Amino acid sequence: MDVVWAIFIIAAAVSVAVAAMLLVRRTAPEGSYFSDGDRASGVFGVLATGFAIFAGFVIFLAFTSYDLSRSGAETEALAVVQQFETAQFLPAASRERLSGELICYGRSVVHQEWPRMQDGRANDAINPWGIALFRSLKLANPGSSAEEAAYGKWIDQTSDREEARRDRVHGASGIIPTSIWLALFLIAGVVFAYMLFFADRAELARSQAMLMGSATMVVVVTLLAINALDNPYRQGVGSIRPVAMERALHLIDEARAALGDSTPPPCDAKGATQ
Repeated sequence: MDVVWAIFIIAAAVSVAVAAMLLVRRTAPEGSYFSDGDRASGVFGVLATGFAIFAGFVIFLAFTSYDLSRSGAETEALAVVQQFETAQFLPAASRERLSGELICYGRSVVHQEWPRMQDGRANDAINPWGIALFRSLKLANPGSSAEEAAYGKWIDQTSDREEARRDRVHGASGIIPTSIWLALFLIAGVVFAYMLFFADRAELARSQAMLMGSATMVVVVTLLAINALDNPYRQGVGSIRPVAMERALHLIDEARAALGDSTPPPCDAKGATQ
């Protein structure tokens, strides 16, 4: 999530909560609405602990998905580099074509798939260059034992790349169901409402503001953190960027230059078919 928006949301939530507390405080009795403060504090502790435990499990689930998406992106980029290396042992007729299509695959991931994931529009559709690579491999006719070994290795690496891509795309649309979000907001609302009953006109206004503001900030920051982990590709601090694939494309360009391969890839700079 964008830092500016996060600060704005936190400030707005805290301001509303503090204003509500001070408003209720004007008509609240001395000592709060509870006749037994210790018992009321114990009940509030149960509510706050319940929210913390529930939110903790949700954060763990969201972080697991976030980490899976991040590692999937890195593994996919590594598989692209490894397949480029494997392609150098395939027949010359297929070598340049497969190498070029791998570059196009990486470019399409960076410039076409990533923007869709940032907008939450990613799906499980096959990358078009993945199909092109499959068709090109079918035309390869390995003759020597080295070419046959490279052919088999390429197939294994294709499976690794597709599995890593699935992990990368998995978290793009969020994994926390709506029912969990409703439960989180419901519990947060109960905690907020319960806090209002601690309004005490005998207390200083700044003490009451601190009481409500600090609790509200903790709850809101927790919800924002869950949202950020649940949307790992959205623009903002901590979002997953296509750094690994960009690095892989740079390595492939350096390897092609070292090998003297100047054949232009069959796509433009953004991975679109020319």
